[in-house]
Amino acid sequence: MKKTGLVLVMAGAGCGTALAQGGVMLYGVADADLEFANHVGVAPAPANGYNPGPGNKVYRMNSGGLSGSRWGLRGREDLGSGMSSLFVLEGGYNEDAGTSQQGGRLFGRSAYVGLASKNYGQVAFGRQYTSLFDSMSNFVPALYATSYEPSALLLGPNYREDNTVKYKGAFGPLTASLHWSFGVGLAVPQTSPLLVAGGGNGEVPGQFRRNTGYGAGLSYIAGGISISAGYDQFNPAFGNGTGTFKNAAIAGSYAFGNAKVMGGYRWGQNRGANGSMVKRDDYYWIGGQYQVTSALGLIAEFAYDNIKNLFGNQSIPNPWQINLIGTYSFSKRTDVYLTSAYSKNAGLGLDSLANGFANSLALGNSYTLGRGESNMLGIALGVRHKF
Repeated sequence: MKKTGLVLVMAGAGCGTALAQGGVMLYGVADADLEFANHVGVAPAPANGYNPGPGNKVYRMNSGGLSGSRWGLRGREDLGSGMSSLFVLEGGYNEDAGTSQQGGRLFGRSAYVGLASKNYGQVAFGRQYTSLFDSMSNFVPALYATSYEPSALLLGPNYREDNTVKYKGAFGPLTASLHWSFGVGLAVPQTSPLLVAGGGNGEVPGQFRRNTGYGAGLSYIAGGISISAGYDQFNPAFGNGTGTFKNAAIAGSYAFGNAKVMGGYRWGQNRGANGSMVKRDDYYWIGGQYQVTSALGLIAEFAYDNIKNLFGNQSIPNPWQINLIGTYSFSKRTDVYLTSAYSKNAGLGLDSLANGFANSLALGNSYTLGRGESNMLGIALGVRHKF
């Protein structure tokens, strides 16, 4: 990451005074890999009759194996007396095709502006990550890796939300966050005849609860032992009513020498607009990171989802996955990696109806199990460059 001549370019366009006082940073990640996966079908949708089709082997290039490819601008201006203003604009893109991610949004990963105080924390307005995302970020071994990490199952597919007011403050080893979204901006696709399409933006007169979201997180990170907890609620619109999707999680980690072990538990309950059960599950994960040398790092992660109820079905086979990652750094900015995962009773990333096939739909590369298949194996070799 580095400051660039972008400040001068924008100054020439008539934006120079404020930017020259604080400066703007251009940053990003370029990440692409080559992948093999087996038993892959297509994501169920009304157009294909919710039929994933037969399982097949796939060989493909992906954008973002360890980190989602992105570029962004961020800036901060000192206002004096410990106060500053700030902004972040960050967009995801497909390294393999040069197209925008997050539904074609220009700044789909983050877009917010705010004020910060050295003593009291910061308040920001715009598209931001949820408090649950923040509180769990240091407690997931694979660090929310794009390939194979069950992030949407852990956090809910609404882990980024539009129209959000968010507070975040650090007080010694404690970090606290609170957020409220007036309209999450997430479409809930119809991936089963049991689920109707929903979601979208809120801010509808007379329907204050429609597509709102809120949550909180608290983390203690100091020395070798760290703990964190978070809560998230999303109220997606379904017809003229709203559902209630809830997640609550707790996690911990212990660091010693060149190693760090961590794990956690997430309780989840999703209900439809009429109060009917959409999903009730308990999600667990455990794993670790080990820095073999200054250049070579290893990561292992095991995830298990105990699905207690899915649209009234209480006998769903519980999915699990093991993920192994090796990285080798040529420098602080460039590394190569080999990542692999094996999943049972779900596709890679634990993609299934239980998470609304969120990975397949968001990435554009299916990880849906083919008809009659019960497991999936994926292996990817990639390179990542940070700038």
